[in-house]
Amino acid sequence: MKVLIPSPLRSYTGASEVDGEGSTLRELFADLDRRYPGLRFRMIDEQDRVRRHIRCFVNGVQTFELAEPLAPSDAVQIVQALSGG
Repeated sequence: MKVLIPSPLRSYTGASEVDGEGSTLRELFADLDRRYPGLRFRMIDEQDRVRRHIRCFVNGVQTFELAEPLAPSDAVQIVQALSGG
């Protein structure tokens, strides 16, 4: 499936769009972390939850559930909020 990567995380992937595999969002993030080590930690916290500043969309619908089922034809977009002063 296609995964859109936000600008702040592109240093891990080297691209704005990558391919990933998994039957759930959790499996997809594990697959991406195997391909791009360290990426998952930037999106998922130590309690196995999506970090507060990360939003995930599957086919344009926002989800917070790592158990969200995925199909190979799905499109996943990761959005990261930026902060600072």
